[in-house]
Amino acid sequence: ELKNNGIKAVIPRKSNEKMASDGRAQLDRDAYRNRNVVERCFGRLKEYRRIATRYDKTARNYLAMVKLGCIRLFYQRLRN
Repeated sequence: ELKNNGIKAVIPRKSNEKMASDGRAQLDRDAYRNRNVVERCFGRLKEYRRIATRYDKTARNYLAMVKLGCIRLFYQRLRN
């Protein structure tokens, strides 16, 4: 399903792994950097216990908490 949407896997090879004919393409470094930014953002959001443990009963309330967490992260970045 991801391939149908044009989404590619961004998984680096191990440093000691030889180029194999398993069909994996060469690592796109820019895409890997962007993936890392997204993963760090999720890591920071999970520091908020309510988001990490998903206390909210409805998806709407959970999404609202995620948005508030993003806003809080944004303002912390502006302050620094």
